[in-house]
Amino acid sequence: MTATRRKLAIVTGGGSGLGLAIAEKFVQNGIQTIIAGRNKEKLDAAKQKLGELCHAIPCDVTDLSSIPGFVKKITEQFGQIDILVNNAGANMKKEFTEVTDEDFQQIILTNLTAVFTMSREVVKQMLLNQSGSIINISSMAALYGIPRVIAYSASKTAIDGMTRAMAVELSGKGIRVNSIAPGFIYSEMTAKALDSDPERKAKVFGRTPMGTMGQPMDIAEAAYFLASDAAKFITGIVLPVDGGNSIGF
Repeated sequence: MTATRRKLAIVTGGGSGLGLAIAEKFVQNGIQTIIAGRNKEKLDAAKQKLGELCHAIPCDVTDLSSIPGFVKKITEQFGQIDILVNNAGANMKKEFTEVTDEDFQQIILTNLTAVFTMSREVVKQMLLNQSGSIINISSMAALYGIPRVIAYSASKTAIDGMTRAMAVELSGKGIRVNSIAPGFIYSEMTAKALDSDPERKAKVFGRTPMGTMGQPMDIAEAAYFLASDAAKFITGIVLPVDGGNSIGF
C-alpha cells in the first residue's frame, strides 16, 4: 500500500496567482495538494478548477497561533506531509519615510514570521519520516535594490538567509530547503501596473535579456522540479526564474 501513496503538498496562498499555478502543476502530476489562504471563495473556486486531488483549507498565516492546529489537522486527515511551498505574501509600495512601524511589522509578519512558523510546524512532522522538501518564494527585491518596497525587500532578503540556514540544519535529516526568486511574471495586475508606467515598463524589459515577462507556470515548473526526486541533491539554493533579469544590464 505504501508504494502507491500519493505525495502530499501544502501551498500557502494557493487560491490565486503563483500559488494556484504551483498547485495546478502538483495536481497534474498526481500530488495531493492542500491550498491554504484567507479567502474561502477564492480557495473553493480554485478547488473546483483543480479537481479531487486538491483540498481547500482556509488558513490566515498571519494568525501565528492558528498554524500548529492547521498543520495537525492536515496530518490527522491526510497523513505525512512531503512538500511545503511558502507562497503566501504581501507587498506594499510607499515612500521610505511614509512607512509606519505598523506597516513594516505587518509585511514582516506575513512574509517572514509566518513562513518561519509554518515551516517549523511542518518540519516537526517531516522529521518523523526524515524526508521532505520546502520551497520558499523569494524575489528580485532580495537580489538588488528596488525603491518604495523597503519592508518587502527586507522580508525577502531574510527569506534567502533563512532558506540557507534551514537547509544546513535540516538537509542531513532528509529535508531539503530551497527558494525561488521570480522575476517579472505576467498577471493582469502586473501588466496593468506596467502599462500605466511606461518608464518602469521600459526599465523592466530593458534589463530582462529574454525581453518578455514570465508566466505563472514558469514558477510552477521550477517548484515542481525542486520538490521532485530529480532535485534530490539540490538544497539551500535561491533559484532565479526571471528571464535573466537578475543578471541583466
